[in-house]
Amino acid sequence: MPRPERALPVARPQSDTDDDWWWLGVHGGAGVTTLEQAVPGGRDANRAWPISARSRSVVLVARSSANGIAAAQNAAQQWGSGMVTGVDLLGLVVVADAPGRRPRILQNLVRLVSGAVPRLWEIPWVEPWRLGGSPLENIPKQCAPLVRDLTRLTRPT
Repeated sequence: MPRPERALPVARPQSDTDDDWWWLGVHGGAGVTTLEQAVPGGRDANRAWPISARSRSVVLVARSSANGIAAAQNAAQQWGSGMVTGVDLLGLVVVADAPGRRPRILQNLVRLVSGAVPRLWEIPWVEPWRLGGSPLENIPKQCAPLVRDLTRLTRPT
């Protein structure tokens, strides 16, 4: 896989916790803070690939805008090209950037990028989140597969 044009930094997390996974926002405003509240078990990686002595499970997070999807593509290329080691990439969460149907060109871009990551989860527009409502009290049904998969993928069997 080719190396990306722009690469996310690699950094030691501020605290090496036992969280199940790291949310890696691939651009500012991706939705990490909201997902961290809505789907317990993960921690914000502060827009840098987390490195430590042990392998880290990481979930990429991007908005469904053209810039967000391009940033996700760059992060997937960075991981796929071997520029990042010690990371178990679980997948990509694409958070809707607007209400309604996504334009076809953006849907095609999401489909393209999803081929470079192990899994894709799509979260719809949630108006209460935009208005400051608690993510725990306003979880859309589309979050259920994300919660189920992350629980299954990160808990020892």
